[in-house]
Amino acid sequence: MTDLTSLTIAEARERLTRREIKATELTEAYLGAIDAANDKINAYVAVTADAARDSAAESDTRLARGEGRALEGIPLGIKDLFATCDVHTQACSYILDGFKPRYESTVTANLWADGAVMLGKLNMDEFAMGSSNETSCYGPVINPWRRQGSDAQLTAGGSSGGSAAAVAGRLCAAATATDTGGSIRQPAAFTGTVGLKPTYGRCSRWGTIAFASSLDQAGPIARDVRDAAILLKSMASFDEKDSTSVNLPVPDYEAVLGKSLKGLKVGIPKEYRIDGMSEEISALWAKGRAWLQDAGAEIVDISLPHTRYALATYYIIAPAEASSNLARYDGVRYGLRVPGKDIVELYENTRSAGFGDEVKRRVMIGTYVLSAGFYDAYYVKAQKVRTLVKQDFDRVFAQGIDVILTPATPSAAFGLADEKLKNDPIAMYLNDVFTVTVNMAGLPGISVPAGLSAEGLPLGLQLIGCPFGEETLFQSAHIIEQASGTFTPGKWW
Repeated sequence: MTDLTSLTIAEARERLTRREIKATELTEAYLGAIDAANDKINAYVAVTADAARDSAAESDTRLARGEGRALEGIPLGIKDLFATCDVHTQACSYILDGFKPRYESTVTANLWADGAVMLGKLNMDEFAMGSSNETSCYGPVINPWRRQGSDAQLTAGGSSGGSAAAVAGRLCAAATATDTGGSIRQPAAFTGTVGLKPTYGRCSRWGTIAFASSLDQAGPIARDVRDAAILLKSMASFDEKDSTSVNLPVPDYEAVLGKSLKGLKVGIPKEYRIDGMSEEISALWAKGRAWLQDAGAEIVDISLPHTRYALATYYIIAPAEASSNLARYDGVRYGLRVPGKDIVELYENTRSAGFGDEVKRRVMIGTYVLSAGFYDAYYVKAQKVRTLVKQDFDRVFAQGIDVILTPATPSAAFGLADEKLKNDPIAMYLNDVFTVTVNMAGLPGISVPAGLSAEGLPLGLQLIGCPFGEETLFQSAHIIEQASGTFTPGKWW
């Protein structure tokens, strides 16, 4: 990797402003890195090289006039779930084959308005359904990290595996991602990057292809905490086109970095000490607790009693919403069309060919739990449990807890095509055990790298905040980052 691709957003911003480098040079460095690495990592499913060069040239003109915007000339990767006008937008599903929207998502429009440069669209699990980025119709993403002394391919996590791998592999300065049950935080933990799932309603969902509408939320994956703060400032906004968007000012998240934690109360939930948790994860959790305490925070043991029901509840609610959202893909209006003798057969043929196995599984689960005989037994009950999960958090925050510290994942990155996980969907779903509660309660959560496993793989800690408490998350995550350092994979590609 070149010196230019090793720059953080903050470093690149400073050098661009001082005219020490040009946006065109920075963009060319990343395009060169993508050319050299993407056939091995498979992070990008579409590269917009010409458009990137044009945007970078415009940024250089603005910078020369002293009119640089917040992200002027910063090259970003965009998850394939965000609609980008006249550019490949497929949710990495064959059923949207060839789809190029005539509109722009609000999140990406905000980034372009702040001067960012789009390098291309990033790989992901099909319709964001997966924890290993193996359900993509473009094939799996390969984690830039490897175990010490091994050439075995590892997952970059999911569903935002392409975003996390591109950031870790220095194929973009940062990336957009989405999180429905952990799809920002788990890939970030697996790749040694920082991933933030904002409060529900902080970033507009307009123009973002829906998986589960009451759970989906866009957020950044970045090299470090400062870069994540910079990117969220541009991504977040109130949007009248999104009825769930919240009309609150967007703070300067970067301004809180370095502030003391004195007086801050950090909750440690006993329910997150699950059976079979590895010693490495337990030790990392204890280390994170000590780091925050040394920085002046007060550590408080707390209870979130309904956590044990969260995973099962999530895998009722999310598939139910998915089955409704994905009904629009029928071969009639856009994307793939497989002909049939009548309209019903056209639907059947298109969906059979267009949807992958995991998407079909979740649509069938969702249809089942919403069916007349099972709606009350499963879906209504799950919504009641979801309320109890949220009330657990409300109670804790009302008692003065400012932030909650937990592990981000139950393990380090696992191998691709892991037969146990491949043949046992429940085992794969367990990767979300620490993250789904945050989505169900609509809270913000951040994964920050905190150490390496015995095999040399990154491990992350998760911080959970109160609604719109992202500033406290960044402030606390920055302390962990200062104590643990940042992590970069050894280059093998």
